[in-house]
Amino acid sequence: MQRIGNRGLFLGSFFDGAAKKSPYQRITLDHELDIAPELGSDLTVYACANLVAEMASALRDQNVRPGDKVAVYKQDSFDIFLLMCAVARIGAVPVALSPSLDGETVTRLLERCAWPHLITDEKKLREELPAEVAGRCARVLLVTGEAEGATALRRNPGTHPRPFARPRADRPALLTHTSGTTDVPKLVVHTARSLRARYRPQALGARLLIRGRETLAVRVSFVHSRLVTALAIALDRGFPIVITKDATPQRIADIFAEVKPGVLEAHPNTFVEWETLADDPRGPLSNVLALSSTFDAIHPRTVQRILGASHRRRPFHLQLYGQSEIGPTVGRATSRRRAMSADGRCVGFPFPGMTAVRVVDRDGRTPGPGTPGFIEVRSDGRALTYFGEDARFRQQLDDGWWRMGDVGHRTRWGCLHVSDREVDVIPGFGSALEAEDTLMSRLDILLEVVVVPGEEGAPTPVVVTRDDAPLDPGRWAAATAGLPAMRPPVQLRLAELPRTATAKVRRLELARRLWAPDPGAQPAT
Repeated sequence: MQRIGNRGLFLGSFFDGAAKKSPYQRITLDHELDIAPELGSDLTVYACANLVAEMASALRDQNVRPGDKVAVYKQDSFDIFLLMCAVARIGAVPVALSPSLDGETVTRLLERCAWPHLITDEKKLREELPAEVAGRCARVLLVTGEAEGATALRRNPGTHPRPFARPRADRPALLTHTSGTTDVPKLVVHTARSLRARYRPQALGARLLIRGRETLAVRVSFVHSRLVTALAIALDRGFPIVITKDATPQRIADIFAEVKPGVLEAHPNTFVEWETLADDPRGPLSNVLALSSTFDAIHPRTVQRILGASHRRRPFHLQLYGQSEIGPTVGRATSRRRAMSADGRCVGFPFPGMTAVRVVDRDGRTPGPGTPGFIEVRSDGRALTYFGEDARFRQQLDDGWWRMGDVGHRTRWGCLHVSDREVDVIPGFGSALEAEDTLMSRLDILLEVVVVPGEEGAPTPVVVTRDDAPLDPGRWAAATAGLPAMRPPVQLRLAELPRTATAKVRRLELARRLWAPDPGAQPAT
């Protein structure tokens, strides 16, 4: 079903169809665009389509040609996504790099791409990137500011835009990077066909579960492939869209109190920070129908808190389990009534006729229900390869099955449960993720808890509390009752946690810091 009639999902014409069908469909931002601040923060689909076409013309004027790779690395803003669409519109391949990446990492990724064209801004070029970048990239294009060795990239509203020429759907169409939780991020090569294959199960689920016209509020990394499918569904359905780059609860509460969104899409750790919105007397969550999360399994406590603040009759949480390399493969919906009783490690079932999942042991055999093993999936949404690291990509394939890098099991009914990442397994401890869910459910004060191997490999909980409040030893002892033995907790501030562009905690880096002589934190008890 993913394959039948799959003509591709093309970034180059992303807004064109919606502009013809619903030109005045609203796209509201919490910021102004760096490439067109005069447009303000209240946009329409038609305005976005025109802006993409104008920036595509500006790129042609700078001799960017079809087939060229163009990296986009600039300060955080929705225009990152619009620039990706503009690059694709002229037949070039956008390389989307998160603004949260440090200059050294970006340099290594640019080198891996053989020094492509680079779209950036003066601040990133001067303060983040090494001096060598300007001289080695094919061309450095600045959307704001000026710098020696770089060329200004500005749109010309009077330019007559050229129509989009659709390339082959099986050619590289977009490069995004992985989270980089373990090492330097890998560059994932997507095609228009793989993006459409990812879109289909999500669009079907959204159509079955969301019947009316709802406002979609999105706080997702602008360089993540998830944003492509989330916006494609909203554009097709005519949903008003609210896109934010500031995830702080205070700012989000002000925005949501005004727009009253019906569908929320964000990273799981962002939703944890938004739990406080449930107590806001203005009711910023009162109209929420659906809570969507596609990155990591979300804590049951968080689902219950957010859905519990909704005044809708049957609000639900839609959990999708996937990966940058393959898209969503498994999903489930949880009602408000069952949120706290649901197993947070249960991520659901594959999409019939579209995706498949299996659990295998070290010998490649499928164990019985409840027996843990390595999770492998099949989907036409699988990316083409890792750019410049094809052998590494092929290592995770087994006769078409993709190794997710997670450990888990399937129940007798076929439901998939995820226990841990393979690299994060602590021998003899059990599921660290399950322990974290339990602690989050028992202690409302926790904003984050991560169990990592500390000194001599002993399980060590690292905790972050709301407003950095002290952790009460008695409450901690009660919360850990019945859980496997752990060392005393180490308390950090949220800003001290090493995190990825999608707000995931970099567990290996966190463990490394704990092993260091001075980890910068003291035991909380």
